[in-house]
Amino acid sequence: MSDIVFIRELRADTIIGVYDWERSVRQTVVLDLELAWDNRPAAAADDLQYALDYAALSARILAFIEGSAFQLIETMAEQVAEIVMTEFSVPWLQLRLCKPGAVQQARDVGVLIERGERP
Repeated sequence: MSDIVFIRELRADTIIGVYDWERSVRQTVVLDLELAWDNRPAAAADDLQYALDYAALSARILAFIEGSAFQLIETMAEQVAEIVMTEFSVPWLQLRLCKPGAVQQARDVGVLIERGERP
C-alpha cells in the first residue's frame, strides 16, 4: 500500500511554551500530516465508511490541541500522533508541528516526526 491522505496547515490556538508569558496567552500552532491509508476500498465503493475521514480526524485533533496546555511542542506532537494512530487506525504518519513566531528571525520552528511503519 502506498496511498497517502494528507492534511496541510491545520491551525489551532492553544497554550504552548515554557516561558511565563506563554502560559497566559494562546498561540497558534500549525500541523501538516501525511497518513498511510489504503484508499482502494473507499474508491471501489464510493463510500466514506471505508475512507480515512479527514474531517473527523481534523476535528478530533483541533479539539485535543485547543483543550490542551503543553510546555513542549515535542510532547504535543507525540500525543497527537498517538491519537491519530490509535483512534483512527492509521498505521503510519508523518507529522510536522510548527510554532510560528517562536523565533523572531524565522517564519516558524517546530518538529517533524514519523511514527509507525512507512508504506
